[in-house]
Amino acid sequence: MNYLLIPKELRPIAEKVEAAQRISEADAVALYRSSDLNALGMIANVLRDRKNGNYATYIHNRYINYSNLCILSCQFCAFAARKRDAHAFEYAIDEIISAVREALPLGITEVHMVGGLHPTLKKEWYLNLLRSLRALDPQLHIKAFTAIEVRHLSQRIFRMPIRDTLETLREAGLGSITGGGAEIFDPVVRDQICRGKETAAEWLDVHRMWHQMGGRSTCTMLYGHIEMPAHRVDHLRQLRELQDETRGFTGFVPFAFEPSAAHGMLAHIKRASAFEQLRNLAVSRIYLDNIDHLTAYWVSLGLPLAQVSLSYGVDDLHGTILEEKIFHMAGATTPQQQTVAALEHAIREASRVPMQRDSYYRHLNGARRLSRPNERELVCG
Repeated sequence: MNYLLIPKELRPIAEKVEAAQRISEADAVALYRSSDLNALGMIANVLRDRKNGNYATYIHNRYINYSNLCILSCQFCAFAARKRDAHAFEYAIDEIISAVREALPLGITEVHMVGGLHPTLKKEWYLNLLRSLRALDPQLHIKAFTAIEVRHLSQRIFRMPIRDTLETLREAGLGSITGGGAEIFDPVVRDQICRGKETAAEWLDVHRMWHQMGGRSTCTMLYGHIEMPAHRVDHLRQLRELQDETRGFTGFVPFAFEPSAAHGMLAHIKRASAFEQLRNLAVSRIYLDNIDHLTAYWVSLGLPLAQVSLSYGVDDLHGTILEEKIFHMAGATTPQQQTVAALEHAIREASRVPMQRDSYYRHLNGARRLSRPNERELVCG
């Protein structure tokens, strides 16, 4: 690292990172206050290169939002609906299976599936959906359900403890759970943007339990609304602490708040700038030293900015998606999918080496399909 290009106030932090020492919460706040984006990128790339070399990955996946019917009304959310709402939707299992069947010849290795907290779907519906997807292609990895969906299934639908619910879902075909629903962990902020949603402790506990069962998951953060840098750092701290405990997170996926279809006080917030999004990615990479992979969610950033982020600590561009609804119903104007060729082209233009990955961020090395891995053989950050 060229320390002449690092401002004096950040050099002690840069020295810690280069020496593979953990930075503090105060260090992270200082990084968020810095306006020297290039310096942040240089520091972040020390960790990026140490963990992942010059590779940048993507996954060939298909998104399924099975329904947006939800018993909650989060202030930031334009996805959720009541049955009477014009934008409400609910897919039958046959429709979902048909959509995934059409995507299989394209070479997808994962189906990523989340929805709202549906008020009436029954236990057997969820289990039949998972079983049908597994029967369609046993090698297809099923990544599904946020921590709050798991809690909803446990308490209202399955009526069994969370661990038993997770085990039942896994027996039916669930491969990993998603990182959604984390938002910002601070309770005061949470009360203003998603009142009634599970607490940070409850979100963390579902992931802790899943990790203890040998499962893996991603983790997320929704930023760029009413939170302050200290709230972001507190969020990252809690993720880092759980990762120290379980080693179960495979990657971190932050994304910016989409204000265009929000309501209440959130409707007037300006969307996070490109500068702020790159700064957040870089700080996240520097602070989360025990999570190996940092994903730039191109659906939120747009592919051009996601490409730039490969110089700010990012080593993954997420996936082909093949139809995303949650961000687009909130007003995102990015495409709803990307081709493998487009993702690989963006990676090469950023002077990185493209590599397709599986759901655990492992390189596929040209192989399009993998059987479900032995959990003990996983190398996870």
